[in-house]
Amino acid sequence: MRFMLLIYTDENLINALPPGEFDRLMRECILHADELRAAGTLIDSQQLEHAPSARSLRQRSERMAVVDGPFAETKEMLAGFNLIEAADMDEAVRIASEFPWTRTGSIEVRPVRDFGAVRARVCA
Repeated sequence: MRFMLLIYTDENLINALPPGEFDRLMRECILHADELRAAGTLIDSQQLEHAPSARSLRQRSERMAVVDGPFAETKEMLAGFNLIEAADMDEAVRIASEFPWTRTGSIEVRPVRDFGAVRARVCA
């Protein structure tokens, strides 16, 4: 079963880290990801650019609105993701807990829907 680990960070907590600590955490994260990839558990991972570089789109009543940045009322912003293969939610949570970013934000663990089944259901 596939799970998406959505990594949220709080820039204030990141900026408050001692000098060199972010790089140490990032190195730890990359090395761990390499181990998971070698084991066949990590399918893909990417880091996102900072939140202010984003655009959010919403269409309401035939009108498209495009606004700068993410449109969220929170200090934590989506910073990246890991797509993993795990037996169940418990294993996915265990894998997520091995990454360091819960110290500077949170990691949301969400099952990935079988899009092939959705495609078949809607006859696309």
